[in-house]
Amino acid sequence: MINIKKISIFLLLSLTLFAQDFDYKLKPIKIAKNTYSLIGETEFFSVKNGGNISNSSFIITKEGVIVIDTGSSFRYGQQMLEAIKKITNKPIKMVINTHHHPDHFLGNQAFKNSTILASEYTKNDISNNGDLYIINLLNLTYKWMNKTEVKAPNKTLKPFVDKYIKLGKHKLKVIYLEGHTDSDIALYDEYTKTLFASDLIFYNRIAATPHANIEKWIISLEKLRQVDYKVLVPGHGPISYNKEPFDQMKRYLIYLDNTLKESAKKGLSVFEILQLNKPEEFRNMDMIKDEFERSIINLYPKYENALMN
Repeated sequence: MINIKKISIFLLLSLTLFAQDFDYKLKPIKIAKNTYSLIGETEFFSVKNGGNISNSSFIITKEGVIVIDTGSSFRYGQQMLEAIKKITNKPIKMVINTHHHPDHFLGNQAFKNSTILASEYTKNDISNNGDLYIINLLNLTYKWMNKTEVKAPNKTLKPFVDKYIKLGKHKLKVIYLEGHTDSDIALYDEYTKTLFASDLIFYNRIAATPHANIEKWIISLEKLRQVDYKVLVPGHGPISYNKEPFDQMKRYLIYLDNTLKESAKKGLSVFEILQLNKPEEFRNMDMIKDEFERSIINLYPKYENALMN
């Protein structure tokens, strides 16, 4: 039997989206000299947010613009480009993809005339799996993904070779790390003392861990925390001017790691782990239920196998 109510809701939602013309309403905020960020929602992908759940940034130099991550769709990339053009008419000289998760690179297509840089691992993953990420986000965000195609990075950043990216007065130190994924790039602008930590930092939002190695992630956090920054741009969450995001992130990863280890020792099921009480600090953070559940489902088998071996 056809559910008229569900069809009506679907049509209403579609009409609402078309009425909004799929507008992300991107509003760059100035966080340092020549430096702007676009702050995403601290949510999961949905039709409502169109996949705008991560932070992107750009730096305006005398020689052109540096873009750091391009969002989750061609539409996002287009609107990011439009937002940049409202501030400067300088060309987009380069785009940097910090890692291979789709909310950080699927806007690349809008920057077709720019050099797009990423680590070799990130470049290869985008080339090999980009279409799968598009299909996944199409299921989650519907027509926000219209016309989105994979545009892989066209230049590889190599450790020990590409230590800095220079444009105008801005000198960005390229920091090669891992933990959130097998290849995470953070960037430190020595001119403004701004640290772009990418998804190594989720601030006031529970971390996503589909490709995580918690032990390596904590080591990366400890290294990155030593940077003498004035402004911190996390991959998800608000801009910060202190070290609290690092401390919060580390506390959560330690809690998650200990929970998985102790649960494996006790032989708990995934369902039993999900019923455990959570520390008060994390209970009211955005995405605690969904991301914690995904982390347990994704990571617990590795902890069980490690115990058996």
